[in-house]
Amino acid sequence: MIYRPATQPTLYFIGVTTAKSSIMQVFPAWARHLGLVDAVIKGIDFPLHADPAAYRAAVSFIKADPLSLGALVTTHKIDLYAAAQDLFEEVDPYARLMHETSCISKQGAKLACHAKDPISSGLTIDSFLPADHFARWGAELFSIGAGGSTIAHTWHLAQRDRGANRPSRIVVADRDQARLDEIRRIHQAFAIDLPVDYVRVADAAGNDAILGRLKPHALVINATGLGKDRPGSPLTDAARFPERAIAWDLNYRGDLIFLDQARRQQEERHLQIENGWTYFIHGWTQVIAEVFHIGIPTGGPGFDALSHIAAAAKG
Repeated sequence: MIYRPATQPTLYFIGVTTAKSSIMQVFPAWARHLGLVDAVIKGIDFPLHADPAAYRAAVSFIKADPLSLGALVTTHKIDLYAAAQDLFEEVDPYARLMHETSCISKQGAKLACHAKDPISSGLTIDSFLPADHFARWGAELFSIGAGGSTIAHTWHLAQRDRGANRPSRIVVADRDQARLDEIRRIHQAFAIDLPVDYVRVADAAGNDAILGRLKPHALVINATGLGKDRPGSPLTDAARFPERAIAWDLNYRGDLIFLDQARRQQEERHLQIENGWTYFIHGWTQVIAEVFHIGIPTGGPGFDALSHIAAAAKG
């Protein structure tokens, strides 16, 4: 990939299919609203688990180019951190703990690495989770996929200051044993004191089996990228959601088969269904605030205005 010096203040989006993301239409509208004069966004696409040298080249370019101000990283958060962590002069505590970066920014002359997902994930969960959900029902959490998003929301939901309002049990499933070993290491590092099962599954039928053993009111999350970065769902059409479960897909675009599977059972199983739109808003505004060094509200009328602008811009 050939990188050309930016001629305007530029935020990069490092992902897989960035041109398909609504942010390409949303960012210019947000930039006008936020007073980010002449700011633009550009996508950088890598295949899943790209060559580490490719990640290093992208980070090195951003570091050296004056008008390249930073980046949001999705899908490649763990791989990019592993490949390029020595290029950052500053690494925030979440990034250091979770071995990932979702945000690259410049702090004066220093290149900084941040893990914003614990914040954006927490804000999103708390916006849709019924009050005292886990405390009231003893509900479990089943997160499908052991990547950075699952690291973030398990961290948030396991915080001791939530008191009794934490999952009675966490189940993390993935096909990749190395990813399961890594999330186990991270959970041990922040001394998670909840029961956690780390389950290697061979296929979607394995996730179906876990789903079928959950108690009512479970929070079930598609954190695999399936439905956006790759087609499909982590469940088969034979999967049965627990009664009164909450089904949350981190995706808001793509074929969204996981959401379709949940909707087919919504009335019968009394499901609450959430897509990834609010997560998208929080994820991007957290990064924009960091890269451009501005304050952006996380709730109230100011946040609602940004959400309305985004909805209108994406069409």
